[in-house]
Amino acid sequence: MPKLTLLDPTKTGKQAEDLENQLRHFVVGQEEAIRQIVRSYQTHMAGLSPAGRTIGNFLFLGPTGSGKTRIVEATAESLLKNPRAVIKIDCAEFQHSHEIAKLIGSPPGYLGHRETHALLSQEALNQHHTDSVQLSFVLFDEIEKASDALWNLLLGILDKATLTLGDNRKVDFSAAMVFLTSNLGAAEMSSLVSPRLGFHVPSFDGPGSNGKLSSRISDVGVAAARRKFTPEFINRLDKIVVFRSLGKVELRKIVDIELEMVQQRIQSAAATKPFLVDVTDSAREFLLVEGTDFRYGARHLKRAIERLLVQPLSNLMASGQIHRGDCIRVSHEDRSAALLFGREPEAARAWGIASRAA
Repeated sequence: MPKLTLLDPTKTGKQAEDLENQLRHFVVGQEEAIRQIVRSYQTHMAGLSPAGRTIGNFLFLGPTGSGKTRIVEATAESLLKNPRAVIKIDCAEFQHSHEIAKLIGSPPGYLGHRETHALLSQEALNQHHTDSVQLSFVLFDEIEKASDALWNLLLGILDKATLTLGDNRKVDFSAAMVFLTSNLGAAEMSSLVSPRLGFHVPSFDGPGSNGKLSSRISDVGVAAARRKFTPEFINRLDKIVVFRSLGKVELRKIVDIELEMVQQRIQSAAATKPFLVDVTDSAREFLLVEGTDFRYGARHLKRAIERLLVQPLSNLMASGQIHRGDCIRVSHEDRSAALLFGREPEAARAWGIASRAA
């Protein structure tokens, strides 16, 4: 009998590995969500996804600003090169049964039938497909606010990857990832970590008590979902992922990511007069302190960067104080309520850096 060669079933293909690396670059602190998306994508790429099912059905729970919507956009950006290639359904707009017509269209014979365009048509689902990637991403945001009619509609999508429109046309969701987000249980989760607010929030993935805390938070979120949704609805989900609140380490990484995105925006907006922005450690720390609010997570941090960095830069650009090839050094002094902006005297050297970054 020939000797068996042991294989490594944990190793992923290059495409899945690339997706994982890009998601880790875009999304901070949510390892479980990244793992689940990559696993579903790997199964799909291997051709082993169940027939007549979506690629994956995910329910993301957690406090606001923890990255639930961001990770969906990051998946679209990684695979389709477009973070807006997501069909986003705001469930707060579908709290009444009659509003479901906006999603599936009105049946023939109803007033305005021809003027009603279904948001979930096959054309809408396929609009962002490329020659190399035929995937769709559908996000139902704040699913707990939806009417029973929308939940019933979702049952067919999650179970059979099929939706019947008002005019009886069928929509195929077998090449789609379906994401549901909710803040269910967020208040209870926050109460578990309230003694650790601010800059002392630990990494929940760590050993010992931190791992136990992560498990308790996850249990609270799943229990809240089970109280809200019916068993038949829960059984159609591939995975319920509870997003944890972000601590100082994660927020510091988000500062770096957001500043990189600001530089990309500058290169795009000032294509004819590009310049480089160098944000010092003191300025980054100031942005981190000003942008830290446990209740709002990364969203508060993004608002702080817009207010304290982007808006002053736009004033400097509009008033002609920034020129082609400048290097704008952004710093902060103790007890100051604003950032300091200065021009780097070695403009030629800065222009070379800016050109390479473009």
